[in-house]
Amino acid sequence: MAHLSDTADPLGRDWLDQIFRAKSASNGGVIRRRIADVDREVGRDLFELEVRRRGFHLLVSDGHFINICNNGPIGFLF
Repeated sequence: MAHLSDTADPLGRDWLDQIFRAKSASNGGVIRRRIADVDREVGRDLFELEVRRRGFHLLVSDGHFINICNNGPIGFLF
């Protein structure tokens, strides 16, 4: 399995690091990014790989990735 540092360009890596350094991500909160932005900056595969590596949850809704930045259980009310 490829590691992000092996395959991402430096600018893409900076973009990804910035996302996960955000206060919301650091505190176990939620971050949202447009799928088109992820595709342009680092690619969907590498983004998903990084989310999995961190043990976070990833949802898709209306053209956005919704990243729950903790590994606790999640549920849907409706």
